[in-house]
Order: sequence, then C-alpha cells, then structure tokens
Amino acid sequence: MTGLGPITWPPAPIRTERLVLREPEGRDRAMFVELLSSPEVHTYLGGPRPRDELERELAAVPEGWPGSLVVDLDGAMIGQILLRRAVEHRRPAAVGKVDLGYLFLPRAWGSGYATEACAAVLDWFGDALPGEPVVLATQTANTGSMRLAAKLGFEEVERFRAWGAEQWLGLRPPAG
Repeated sequence: MTGLGPITWPPAPIRTERLVLREPEGRDRAMFVELLSSPEVHTYLGGPRPRDELERELAAVPEGWPGSLVVDLDGAMIGQILLRRAVEHRRPAAVGKVDLGYLFLPRAWGSGYATEACAAVLDWFGDALPGEPVVLATQTANTGSMRLAAKLGFEEVERFRAWGAEQWLGLRPPAG
C-alpha cells in the first residue's frame, strides 16, 4: 500500500510525446533545490523555502516516496507531479480522495508540459485504480492552474478562504 491504494510504486516510467515521468534520482537533487526555492514557482504556495536550508536538508535522492514523479524533458528534470491521498485537508470534500499536485520550473512554463504530464499521470492513475476520483486545489488568483484544471476535466466543488487567499477545489470524476 502506498497511500494511493493497492498500486505498486514506482510505476514503470510513463512516456508522452515529449516527456518521461519517472521516479526521482540522485541526479535530480539540484533541480529539486531550484524548484523548491523558486519565488516564481511558489507565488501561490506560501513562498519558497530558503536555498541554504534545502541544500542542507534535502536527501541525496529527493522526494523519493510514493506519489512523487519527476517530469523529465530530454534527460533533465523540469518539474514534479504529486499524487497523494488526502488524509487531512482544509475541505471535507477532498478527504479520502487522491490529490493531484504539480510544480514546474519557470523556464518550462507556457509550453504545455504541465498539461501533457498531468494528463498522462491521470490516464495512468485511471487505469491503475478505475473508479477513483481525483481532486485538485489551487488559488483562484493562479490563472494558469485554473486553466489547467479546466483542460484536465476538473469541475469546481467549492471555493474557500485559506492562507489569506481565495482557494478553488476541483474534482475530476472517474472515467466511466
């Protein structure tokens, strides 16, 4: 059990037209530091972590736990996809459901990589656990994430205030 249900983790690499979604490796550490310390990436996520703190604390193989996949473009990490069962959440509608999260380096924005990677992970997840709904939460001010949620088929469940901003919770019903 991985927290995602009876899924063997990690999955075989998931390949799309341009990307490979794979388990994190030691060679990804520097990109994780960049991703997690980026003010641009964390504009709507409560702010970045200090780079020196990440350099000290990040494991040799970062984020190597079930639900974390590196988004790889031409052999280099450009982002991360996260699938986690929401055991605690600010909204009761999300508890018990799988939560989709994603982070991409700013240089990868605007090329459709997030849509491509998230769609591939959702397809894989739908095959692995048919009938499981997925939730996604984002700030309403994050227009890019709001557009991505719509493209991926998430439908609004509710809006709520948290962390000093309006948040949006969407649900992607299982295919079927």
